[in-house]
Amino acid sequence: MGNGSGSSGHGAPVIEPGATIGVLGGGQLGRMLALAGSHLGYRFVAMDPTPDAPCGQVAGQIVARYDDQAAARELAQRADVITYEFENVDAGVAALLEEASYVPQGSRLLYTTQHRLREKRAIEAAGVKVAPYAEIGSEEELRTAVARLGLPAVLKTATGGYDGKGQWVIRSEDEITAAYAELSGAGTELVLEQFVPFVKELSVIAARSPRGEIKTFPVAENIHVDNILHVSIVPARVEEQVQREAERLAARIAEGLEAVGLLAVEMFLTANGELFVNELAPRPHNSGHYTMEACTTSQFEQHVRAICNLPLGPVELLTPVVMVNVLGEHLEDVRKAVVTGTWNSEGENNGATGFPAIPKVHLYGKHGAAPKRKMGHINLICRDVEDGLRWIEQTNIWRNERK
Repeated sequence: MGNGSGSSGHGAPVIEPGATIGVLGGGQLGRMLALAGSHLGYRFVAMDPTPDAPCGQVAGQIVARYDDQAAARELAQRADVITYEFENVDAGVAALLEEASYVPQGSRLLYTTQHRLREKRAIEAAGVKVAPYAEIGSEEELRTAVARLGLPAVLKTATGGYDGKGQWVIRSEDEITAAYAELSGAGTELVLEQFVPFVKELSVIAARSPRGEIKTFPVAENIHVDNILHVSIVPARVEEQVQREAERLAARIAEGLEAVGLLAVEMFLTANGELFVNELAPRPHNSGHYTMEACTTSQFEQHVRAICNLPLGPVELLTPVVMVNVLGEHLEDVRKAVVTGTWNSEGENNGATGFPAIPKVHLYGKHGAAPKRKMGHINLICRDVEDGLRWIEQTNIWRNERK
């Protein structure tokens, strides 16, 4: 432990460059974390059940299930500080790691954000609005809640579920029985949320260090297709006061939860300018990938700085940017374009066609390009976000995602 720890004024150690950062999870977020942190001189080791996982391709890897306590002990022994790149970490392993190693994010934030009801209560306790909701324990309670909250409403499992899984949009009372039967089968509590008629989906990545320093990245405007993030647009096409308020709310939640590391805060903006927090993720986030080329500090470097208790980096936006996800069905066309340097169907370079955008490609090294599976992303550096959006349309690679 601690081959490079100093200490800050707040009791938490400073983990100095040269130390080893352990990552629970070896997916693309861990990979990009290791690539960013290695610039600062840190070493990385990931624990993931998939051999040759994306993070394992650029760092050390312990191949083991997430509930494997012996492997967790090995991770604790090899690392000076431990972080996680996804929320569904086994609680027993998280507790063991806290005991045997240094986990600045702790398991309390994980415990909160793994469960929608606990998360909503914590957001409200920080003085921030969430959409009206009700805890559901029976079909009868669901009927009562539907009568109170109105339709449409969204029934969700309290735990698990991402990219639209574990939820059902109830549009008529006829669906109540089927929705309850399907989701209650997951064996977890359910929550019914009032459907917020939003005009934009926004997100803010906030970073907080153990010494209490907080920085928020510029607001991203997100467009989802089939419940999977398609593009993030920065700067968001909303009024400046909305951007300021979104950043303020994200900082307030990070402070209220005493988060360490990154906290992604997803929000709905309504037509009358109200912001409702939808959900939180205590880690780097897909909607923060734009920071890799477009900000003075990337979200991944900032996460490393935060968990190691270094001063946080500046977060200024250097250029307009549009991030587009590369899913399994897009991968072949993207790889071909990387090899040939031509992105559109006419075989010309897009830069010469009046839509100047510079594609910065990030592929994750995942095995098996299944449809809807995130295989990479592209940050389009542009003079204007509309140019980036036109570039995406013109390539024809994402033709099925047009709304």
